[in-house]
Amino acid sequence: MKKFAGKVAIVTGGAAGIGGASARLLAEHGASVLIADINTAEAQANAETIRARGGTAEVTSTNVGRHEEIAAMVQTAIDHWGRLDILVNNAFSPTDESDGDAIAVSEDAWDAGMATLVKAHFLAAKYAVPHMRASGGGSIVNISSVHGLLMAPQKLIYEAGKSAVIGVTKQMAIDFGPDGIRVNAICPGHIVTERQKERWDANPSGLRYFEDQYPVRRTGVPLDIANAVSFLCSDEASFITGPCARR
Repeated sequence: MKKFAGKVAIVTGGAAGIGGASARLLAEHGASVLIADINTAEAQANAETIRARGGTAEVTSTNVGRHEEIAAMVQTAIDHWGRLDILVNNAFSPTDESDGDAIAVSEDAWDAGMATLVKAHFLAAKYAVPHMRASGGGSIVNISSVHGLLMAPQKLIYEAGKSAVIGVTKQMAIDFGPDGIRVNAICPGHIVTERQKERWDANPSGLRYFEDQYPVRRTGVPLDIANAVSFLCSDEASFITGPCARR
């Protein structure tokens, strides 16, 4: 019996990168997965990969910065499979306007960044948790970042948002623990996603610099984080809620 057999999962930003790998691994372990992403072509390609491997996946176009689209995302999962057990909040699309300090960043850029980095987690829980309660419990995994723990210059929006994700995670763990709903965060370091790989293929010495910062002398790949997601969503982690796992 696969460990997520009969379970339903939503993965935001599930087209590629950490979200893409998480969607594939959850499906491999038996979950029916809704891939929510603004890049529907890439999301469909990931869903087709899952189906080709014998898994179950559907796609919905979702901008997590918009209230109505998050509500529709959760309802789509319910319409397809009638329940919800797992939510992976991963989506974020940085723009050039996201960078800068408190002087340089515009209020509009701040509001847009906070909408996708923080408000999306609040809204996703608002709509997902009632269905998890109805299913007898569930697991929420929020993808924060090492940048939620250590600050970098000229990254006010990202650092503030990822720090807030850690606080939101701890607080929701307290609120929803009595319902059998666990809430955890993962703080990835440098993960070489598909897009990052293109960058480092052209600059291998730059990649080696990052590799040297880790005790294992390598950077991470999306599957490394997906493995952590899978563990935190499983019964093996049934006594774990609230912590932030640095990867």
